[in-house]
Amino acid sequence: MSEVRYTDQHEWVRVDGGEATVGITKFATEQLGDVVFVELPEAGRKVGAGGEAAVVESVKAASEVYAPLSGEVTASNAALTDDPAKVNADPEGEGWFFKIRLADAGDFAKLMTRAQYDEFVKGL
Repeated sequence: MSEVRYTDQHEWVRVDGGEATVGITKFATEQLGDVVFVELPEAGRKVGAGGEAAVVESVKAASEVYAPLSGEVTASNAALTDDPAKVNADPEGEGWFFKIRLADAGDFAKLMTRAQYDEFVKGL
C-alpha cells in the first residue's frame, strides 16, 4: 500500500515506486471554495521541491500548487481541465493534479504524515 505525505502548503503526495501523484488537500479546497479553473504542468517539465508547479483558481482566490518533491512531470490530470470541480469533489483521489518521476525518493520522508498534517491544520 502506498503512503501519503503532506506539505505545509496543503499539497499531498502519494508515492508508488519511483513516481509520485500530487494534489491539494481537502483542507485546501475548503479554504478555496468552488474550484473553477486549473492550470497544470506539461509532461517533461522539471520541478523543484517547493517550486510552483500548477495553479488553481476558485470563486474566492487563485493559488499556486507547489511541487512537494523534485522531479520531472510525467502526466497531468487532463480531466480537471474540463471539470475542475473534481478537485472539490475528491481532492485526494480523482482530483489529483500531476505525477512526477522522483529525483530523490528520500525527500518523501521529510514531509508530514497524516497525523502531523492534521495537527498542523488544527493550529490554523
